Amino acid sequence: MTADELMDGWQAAWSGRDPDAFGPLCAPGVHYEDPLTAEPLEGPGAIGAHAQKLWTAFPDVRMEKTGPRLRDGAGYLAAPVKVLGTHRGEVDDLAPTRKFVVVQAVWFCQVDERGSHLWRVRAFFDLYDAAVQASVLPVHGSLGERALFMMRGFGLRR
Repeated sequence: MTADELMDGWQAAWSGRDPDAFGPLCAPGVHYEDPLTAEPLEGPGAIGAHAQKLWTAFPDVRMEKTGPRLRDGAGYLAAPVKVLGTHRGEVDDLAPTRKFVVVQAVWFCQVDERGSHLWRVRAFFDLYDAAVQASVLPVHGSLGERALFMMRGFGLRR
C-alpha cells in the first residue's frame, strides 16, 4: 500500500464515523498518541473509541489533506492535514460552545515491516489554539488570559 493510499484510508476513517474503520489500516498492536490522550492507546479498537469522543463533540468533523505525504522508504511517513468541525456535543463535562474550529495537524507514522499497516501513529497539533477557537480558553494576550495566569499564581505581565 502506498503512503497516499494508507493516509487516504486513515483520513477517511477519522471523517467517516465508523470506529471499526481503523482496523484494516492498523497493525493489531498499533500504538497511538495525540495531545488529547493521557497515555498511549494500543490497538485499533482503542483508536476507534477515542475517535468516537471527537465525533460526539464535533458531529460534522472532517479531515482534509493540506500538503504532500512524505515517506522516507525506511518505514516512516508524515502527513499534514486540517481538522474542521463545529463543537456541538458535550464530551468529558465540556458543554458545546457551537464554535467552528480549524486545527492544523501532522500525522507522524511508522508502518509495519511490509509497509501496509500503521504500527506507530502520533498526531501533532496546537491544543491551546484549538481550545481558544472553541472558546474554552482565552485568546493569547487578552485580559482573560492574564486573569487566568493570575489565578494560577503567575501574576500580571506587562
